[in-house]
Amino acid sequence: MKILIIGDGGREHTIADTLSKNEKVETVYFLTHNGGAHGKMQNANYPDNSRNSLDAFLEKNSVDLIIVGPEQPLSEGIVDYIKQKGIKVFGPDQKAAELEASKSFAKYFMQEYDIPTAKFLKFNSYETALSGLKEFSYPLVIKADGLCAGKGVIICQDQAEAEKALDDMFHQKVFGDQAEKVIIEEFLTGFEASLLCFVSGSKVYPFDTAMDYKKIYENDLGPNTGGVGMISPNPYWNKDLQAQSDAILTKIEKGLADRNLEYDGILFIGYLVQKGKVYVLEFNVRFGDPETEALLPRLNSDLLENIMQAIDGEKVDLKFADNVAMATILVSKGYPLAYEKGKKITGLDQVDSDIKIYHNGTKNIDGEILSNGGRVLSIVAVKDTLEEARTTVYKNIPKISFENMSYRQDIGLLKDIDS
Repeated sequence: MKILIIGDGGREHTIADTLSKNEKVETVYFLTHNGGAHGKMQNANYPDNSRNSLDAFLEKNSVDLIIVGPEQPLSEGIVDYIKQKGIKVFGPDQKAAELEASKSFAKYFMQEYDIPTAKFLKFNSYETALSGLKEFSYPLVIKADGLCAGKGVIICQDQAEAEKALDDMFHQKVFGDQAEKVIIEEFLTGFEASLLCFVSGSKVYPFDTAMDYKKIYENDLGPNTGGVGMISPNPYWNKDLQAQSDAILTKIEKGLADRNLEYDGILFIGYLVQKGKVYVLEFNVRFGDPETEALLPRLNSDLLENIMQAIDGEKVDLKFADNVAMATILVSKGYPLAYEKGKKITGLDQVDSDIKIYHNGTKNIDGEILSNGGRVLSIVAVKDTLEEARTTVYKNIPKISFENMSYRQDIGLLKDIDS
């Protein structure tokens, strides 16, 4: 089987690496370029993830399956486009992708199906949003309605910060047209949990849990990122939270069926647990990054088989090992704002044999691996305990180097949480 992956980050590298271990898989292509491609993984080296690049690739290559990684092409309807070509594709159509592409669409979905979420209001202008601030106490959260690569969420501690966030979105256009509408919502405190699920029709089949580290600095300080660390399973998850989650999944299934949003792909649910109650923060409709880098190394069932089960509308039989995975992400100077690129990476061949390295933002130029993103590499260890995984990751990171490399050193350090 030949498979094409649209996307080129750590999520896509992890998917490709996992699929390449299947003896049925002959080749896994990246439509663009991932610096970690080797063996069965090949770079097609097209300039982007657009339909034009896809068409150019398909003129020269035949594939049996296409997997769409990033949210942007999903929101633009690339799955609908691929289906018209008669090629099997894993991912939501444009209608279902609205669950991620529009935060207001997702929030109204949650509201309609009694899915617990933070109180919210939607606004279409600076003036109405400014007036709407009085409906909330501080801190509060302001979110761009559209896709912002995980960066369109601002936590505001006071009126001045809220006014600046609204000015940045509506007047300064820091998120472009993705902030033509905004959501203001109450701030919830507690801990976050990530739950990825396979969607097969309107049925939802959950992965094991995970916990993301979104802040750029230690002790969860600084601006939000796309994620700079990950643990799976979530160490704070328990049976009561699982029961609440199961009830939420049932409501989601009803909503998917009622609204004719059935699809075959992934539903990523971002949870917040406050005082023992589970709330849904957001939906994504694709594999999470860096969640994928910690979840797929623990997957005992066959990923290709699971994907085909979803495409065929069957029950997805997921199995996970009873172990712990931890990922710490090496980032470029400046991330999550403007960041450096083109830095030579050394030491990748020096790490322990049981370390997994997934390439989030790299290029292979004439055999040299260069940085090519804000998040550069995910360093992953899978062990019996979190402490073993953590020790292994941080023992190996110093063997890797690129200019101005940085990373959080507190991933996996557990602390008391007021949940």
